[in-house]
Amino acid sequence: MEKALEYGQEEQHSQYHHQQPIPLLTPYKLGNFQLSHRIVLAPLTRQRSYDNVPQPHAKLYYSQRTTKGGLLIAEATVISETARGYESTPGIWTKEQVEAWKPIVDAVHARDFQPNGQAPISSTDKLLPSQIQADGVSVHECSPPRRLKIEEIPQIVDDFRLAAINAIEAGFDGVEIHGAHGYIIDQFLKDQINDRTDEYGGKLENRCRFALEIVEAVSTAIGPDRVGIKLSPFDDYNESGDSNPHALGLYMAEALNKYGILYCHMVKPRFWEKADYPDESLLPMRKAFKGTFIAGGGYDREDGNEAVAENRADLIAYGRFFWANPDLPKRFELNVPLNEYSRETFYTPDPVAGYTDYPFLDSSDA
Repeated sequence: MEKALEYGQEEQHSQYHHQQPIPLLTPYKLGNFQLSHRIVLAPLTRQRSYDNVPQPHAKLYYSQRTTKGGLLIAEATVISETARGYESTPGIWTKEQVEAWKPIVDAVHARDFQPNGQAPISSTDKLLPSQIQADGVSVHECSPPRRLKIEEIPQIVDDFRLAAINAIEAGFDGVEIHGAHGYIIDQFLKDQINDRTDEYGGKLENRCRFALEIVEAVSTAIGPDRVGIKLSPFDDYNESGDSNPHALGLYMAEALNKYGILYCHMVKPRFWEKADYPDESLLPMRKAFKGTFIAGGGYDREDGNEAVAENRADLIAYGRFFWANPDLPKRFELNVPLNEYSRETFYTPDPVAGYTDYPFLDSSDA
């Protein structure tokens, strides 16, 4: 169990009192969408979609965190049968999955594993070491990956395109391409895992080719004004690190401008406890990217307000705090204490415990 920050106790020290405008609670125009505040629900994998089909309890979870004019980014969603990395994660490659998403998306709008034993695909065939599971005890032995052949890559790009089309059919306002945290796009981007010698490996522009081909395909399919991408150049999750994350992040930020996509969502270094990278490390990427810039990774109320006030980001994505506080924008507005979040229930399949049972503020608190 983690201890929540007691914001209310520190109110006298905050420069953002109720009488002053709170940067996080100011409106923002995101393409065609008028947001009422800048507090974004970050995408959070929680493994509660049985057989890769979104379940009715997700309808309650997302609707609990809905505010008028708020932006919610749904959890990482599997684009094809070969893209599954965990059990019980939602998919969007079948008609059944698309139909299952529809009532979940409608509820928000209303409130204003590998097939046939194949090896997982990757940019490389290097084996990932054993991983400690979310419970901090269990050890997972990773399957040896299979390096994608160059002629197979267009099919993976097309899987992203079809998944984006399915997302729009399901009623989503847009899609965020997951290019972060050691998933397949990140495995191509990072030189510490991408050991290819073809046009998708080696120099920086080659390693970014796969990501940009996906951005182009998805943007062409559903329109760039419906597309965002998440990147984490500084992290080394699942050994997907890079020798020059600054150069990688800056190259991607500049290259994305060609496609005119809606936003770039980037995770700051401090999230990964890299003390040698200050919070300002994202600033060159923020300046280089011409669209909306969303920053995420361990922000609290004060950090988020400062980032917006200092123009280091347009929007701030909150994960664990929003997870445990479905009324997070209201709590930030009132500057009151937050619920504690429980790591023990992050990835359990229970449809209620640690998912939809976090309490709202009492009416007396508001």
